[in-house]
Amino acid sequence: MKTKLIHIIILFGLVLIFVSSQPIEQIELEYPDYWPDPVYKFENNPLSESGIYLGRKLFYDPILSKDSSISCSSCHLSYTAFTHVDHTLSHGIKDKIGNRNSMALTNLAWSNSFMWDGAVHMLDVQALNPITDSLEMGEDLENVLHKLTRSEIYPELFSQAFQDTVINTNYLLKALAQFQLSLVTSNSKYDKVKSGIVEFTEQESKGYELFLEHCNVCHTEPLFTSYNFENNGLPKDKLLNDLGRYNITNNPVDSLKFKIPSLRNIEYSYPYMHDGRFKNLKQVLKHYANGIEVGPNLGFSLKTPILLNQNDHNAIISFLLTLTDKSFLFDKNIAYPR
Repeated sequence: MKTKLIHIIILFGLVLIFVSSQPIEQIELEYPDYWPDPVYKFENNPLSESGIYLGRKLFYDPILSKDSSISCSSCHLSYTAFTHVDHTLSHGIKDKIGNRNSMALTNLAWSNSFMWDGAVHMLDVQALNPITDSLEMGEDLENVLHKLTRSEIYPELFSQAFQDTVINTNYLLKALAQFQLSLVTSNSKYDKVKSGIVEFTEQESKGYELFLEHCNVCHTEPLFTSYNFENNGLPKDKLLNDLGRYNITNNPVDSLKFKIPSLRNIEYSYPYMHDGRFKNLKQVLKHYANGIEVGPNLGFSLKTPILLNQNDHNAIISFLLTLTDKSFLFDKNIAYPR
């Protein structure tokens, strides 16, 4: 009986060795040919189906938070362009309120910096901030790894993704990065027009022309962001007292500068701005028409007043709605893994 049991154990071990020795099939990120090449260094973290799936499981799992009440998806919902819409500022464990509105997590392979103030320069380490922030997930990395190692599912998922039985911080962060890198939104009406499949309506076409004239410098097509930091003339919020990029660089030139967000899926990613002060696009356009607070660091393109009438505003909004990609927003393959 003992001999038979030993044979079974040996056989099981050989199976595990065989499985773990199988090469991980890498996959390439797909995007339109009129887009620029990504800036992310995939050679340091090649994409694989198993890696993306592990990252997806982790992204939606509150196990990463101290009291298992908050997951990454709590502030980054798939059907709202991976941000939240139910409140202006992000909420964390024990109903703690964060300092800013969450940014949309899409097309991240084209970004060299992350967070509203650019505090992080590598996607592979970005998740450290929310996991350990006391106002967000408030957890200790060592405890996260302990919980993952003791779980029933994660040891096997990590083994499949990285061919290693040890769960460590490097694998955890790379898996989360892989899933976020896979969040490419590129199938909006705008993209179909660019591909020659459909055409803009007359109003959308007018809005596009106005957009190129007044907005494209900062929200540069086709990704609809330049990924730069700008002061867009928002009146300073006395309650938050958030100086933006200055908090990182301590350079007065960066005071009140925030990262320019992408306008893709803007229809679904309200409220707008770093503090969520605007509830809809009409309020945003009203700000740029007559609400800009002029200061020494104001973005160069905003120093000249943007004089548009209501019809112009309607046309711009009509164009912005063509940036909605419902096939992405409601894709079950990136939603909660049931």
